[in-house]
Amino acid sequence: MTLPPLREVIARHGLSASKALGQNFILDRQLLSRIAAIPELLSGETVYEVGPGPGGLTGALLEAGASVVAVERDRRCLPALADLAAAFPGKLRLIEDDALKIDEASAVGGGAHIVSNLPYNIGTALLLRWLSGETWPPWWRSLTLMFQREVAERIVARPDSEHYGRLAVASQWRANPRIAMAVHRSAFTPPPKVASAVVHVVPAEQPVGVNPQVLERLTAAAFGQRRKMLRQSLKGVTGALDTLVPLGIAPERRAETVSVSEWVELARGLS
Repeated sequence: MTLPPLREVIARHGLSASKALGQNFILDRQLLSRIAAIPELLSGETVYEVGPGPGGLTGALLEAGASVVAVERDRRCLPALADLAAAFPGKLRLIEDDALKIDEASAVGGGAHIVSNLPYNIGTALLLRWLSGETWPPWWRSLTLMFQREVAERIVARPDSEHYGRLAVASQWRANPRIAMAVHRSAFTPPPKVASAVVHVVPAEQPVGVNPQVLERLTAAAFGQRRKMLRQSLKGVTGALDTLVPLGIAPERRAETVSVSEWVELARGLS
C-alpha cells in the first residue's frame, strides 16, 4: 500500500516535535527507507523501535516486511501509530511506556533487530544498556541507531583521537560498530543544531575471561581523569598498576593511548 505523506499525518493529528522528549521527526520517506535497509533483509524479522513518533521510520520498516514492536511514551503519537497498525494488520505492536524502564528482552523476545531514530536525550543511555548486558551474545541481533554526529564519532573512535573514550571501548570490545550514513540537519523537523549519523552495530564474540564490570570500572577511572598518567588515574583500582607492566602497558601512558585490545587484556588480568 502507499502510505500518506508524513506532513499530512502530522497535520491530521496535530503533532509537533517535543523538545522535552528529544524529538526530531524525519519526513523524507526515501531517506527513511534507506535507514530501514541498513540491517538488510528485514522481511519476516522482528524489529524493536524506540520513540517512533508519528511513525515515519515505523512505516518504512513495515514496508520492508518486518514485524515491529514500538515503544512510545508520547500519547499524542498513538493515534497516528494506530493508523499504521490498521494498515499492516498483525505487524505492529505498540507499547505505551518509557523505553528506559521496560524489560525489552521479555517484551520483544530474542533475535530482534533494534532500529530507531533515538530521542537524543536518552540515546547514549540506551546504547550503553544494550551493550552492557551480562549475557552475550545479547538478545538483539543488530543495532541501527540515529545519533548526533559527535556521539556517532565517539562510538567508532580509534585510540589517540579526539573522540576516543569510554564509549568507544564499551562499543568495540565485543561488538563491531560503523557509521552507516550521515544525515544532514535539514532532514529533520525541526532541524537540530547539529549534524546526525546512523550507526550500525553487530555483536562480536566476547573475549574469554573478561568481566564486563571490571572493564567498566577500569575505563571509568582512567577516562574520568584522562589527562593524568595511568599510574595516577588507576591507583584507585585494586591490582591495576601491578597488572600494567607485565602486559607491556607503560604506567606513563594516558587513557586515550590505550587500545581496546589493551583494555581487554588489562580487564582480563583483573577479572
